[in-house]
Amino acid sequence: MSEAVNVYNLQGGIERTIELPPAFSYPVRTDLIRRAVRTFQMNRMQPYGHNPMSGMRHVGHNWGPNHGRARIPRRPDGARGTIIASTVGGRDPHAPTSAKVLSRKMNRKERRLARFAALSAVKDRNLVTARGHRLSVDLKLPIVLVDDVEKVTRTKEAIEVLKTFGLYDDVLRAMNGRKIRAGRGKTRGRRYKTPRSVLLVVKDGSVVSKSFGNLPGVDVVEVRNLNAEHLAPGGHPGRLTVFSEGAIEEIRRWTP
Repeated sequence: MSEAVNVYNLQGGIERTIELPPAFSYPVRTDLIRRAVRTFQMNRMQPYGHNPMSGMRHVGHNWGPNHGRARIPRRPDGARGTIIASTVGGRDPHAPTSAKVLSRKMNRKERRLARFAALSAVKDRNLVTARGHRLSVDLKLPIVLVDDVEKVTRTKEAIEVLKTFGLYDDVLRAMNGRKIRAGRGKTRGRRYKTPRSVLLVVKDGSVVSKSFGNLPGVDVVEVRNLNAEHLAPGGHPGRLTVFSEGAIEEIRRWTP
């Protein structure tokens, strides 16, 4: 059974009431959502391998018997072993290869059901708050705005819209939650990690993607590109999501 939601203008007033599409009425299948998200992640992975000469660049000599040491190849400048896999600094016996297929497949119907399950989760306030999102205004989820939100060109105006609906606290949570990544990723172009905040789903994102996209943790996606990973980052359903009225009408056409 479909539910009714209010369509708000950018000043917080109620313009009209519409029925949610049937896509918001599916059961929240966490298993399908996580499988779909994992598939998207694996299909973005870049093939990687090792240098065939890794661990083999040293000359090694076996000392032979009567030395009280294992008879393994050792470096000339000391007693440290080399070349073979059982020594520190030796070769890797099972190194990764770039020929390995990292991509994953998922049935089309399963992918669609995962998207519908993730859509159903965004209207559950308990799931949204369980993800850590902060809502300072008690509004029924999901929040639907008039199509004028797609014409917001300045970040200052975007902040005012978020403050009107009590969503800017969640942006501040993402801003203050930014931290330096642990591990080698710091030197590989991904030094910082920022929590996910509001997701804005629109019909045309050519203008609004620049204004809202400047805010930390905020993502803008066109409804035709919407998938389970946008709605449930990391496989955890219940992302704080705002829809434009045009995006809702596009979702109304979706079929499983």
